[in-house]
Amino acid sequence: VTIIDAPGHRDFIKNMITGTSQGDCADLIVAAGVGEFEAGISKNGQTREHALLAFTLGVKQLIVGVNKMDSTEPPYSENRFEEIKKEVSSYIKKIGYNPAAVAFVPISGWHGDNMLEVSTKMNWFKGWNIERKEGKADGKCLIEALDAILPPARPTDKPLRLPLQDVYKIGGIGTVPVGRV
Repeated sequence: VTIIDAPGHRDFIKNMITGTSQGDCADLIVAAGVGEFEAGISKNGQTREHALLAFTLGVKQLIVGVNKMDSTEPPYSENRFEEIKKEVSSYIKKIGYNPAAVAFVPISGWHGDNMLEVSTKMNWFKGWNIERKEGKADGKCLIEALDAILPPARPTDKPLRLPLQDVYKIGGIGTVPVGRV
């Protein structure tokens, strides 16, 4: 299984496309902070854009990490997690993902909550369950969701897909698209 950390900043979207096109699963990290989630899920938000790009680039497995649970109001709010899960589920269903096959995990990267071990600060979280045609999986933290990723079949019989990183216009030569295999 290939795990790639793609940048989330808008200025680095071409790097995100290159990285995502090589990944077996996308781990969409959604900020739970007041206003942050709303900005990401808005019409031109990064959360929407990254989920759509991942699906378009052929990444069929998705994990959603609801981060910054320590900065919700009140901290580690179950209601905030459920609100975000509902909205993200609705959007990813529209673009082609099956929400029943997506693990939603409330986390705090800053404090390490639900990253490698179950957090005592979110006792309300009973864990994630996913159902897919290959079988079911469940767990309580992000590392378990990553462990549940199924290695995809490699399309070696299909035409080459080359993500473009840049396009140069060179005088006397013409337009030169640049990418990496």
